[in-house]
Amino acid sequence: MLKIFTTQLQGVFNRIGSSEEFAFEDAARLLAQAAVGDGRIYVHGVKEMKAVEAEAISGAEPLMSATLLSDLDSFHDLTDTDRALIVSRFSTDEEAISTAKALKELGIEIVGISTVMELEQEESTDVTKTLDSLSDVHIDLKLKKPLIPGDDGERFGFPSSMVALYVYHGLAFTLKEILEEQE
Repeated sequence: MLKIFTTQLQGVFNRIGSSEEFAFEDAARLLAQAAVGDGRIYVHGVKEMKAVEAEAISGAEPLMSATLLSDLDSFHDLTDTDRALIVSRFSTDEEAISTAKALKELGIEIVGISTVMELEQEESTDVTKTLDSLSDVHIDLKLKKPLIPGDDGERFGFPSSMVALYVYHGLAFTLKEILEEQE
């Protein structure tokens, strides 16, 4: 079972690495604007994606200029030099969407990380209903269903936070590279 999980997980990582390469670069450049200026990178993880918050703030290699979005008293304390990193399991997550909408109303640029999900036909009248459409740059986690097929036809093993941490680290490495080039 572990071998199947490992193989499937490696496949997800490979799909992200090959198809999201430019998004990593664009996202890192957007976040670098805050890191080299007077801004901060405000991180917001929804549900299990709090793991990304923990890594960015308290991990072995904290993200430069990062702070938790939840530490703000008000979104009105943000400035135009600040950037936001919003992470959720799916692009249709209501908390991620409402947070992104509130930040966009204030002119804050957003990097979103989530699995892009298609909206039902009756839901798709408003194109700003998903995190990927609200984000200035979005990285797709490409994890729509659990990885391991069970004997009963059900699938299990949905490592959304593990995949998000993979993307986070790729983004952090790219950001570090950009900042070192500017020195």
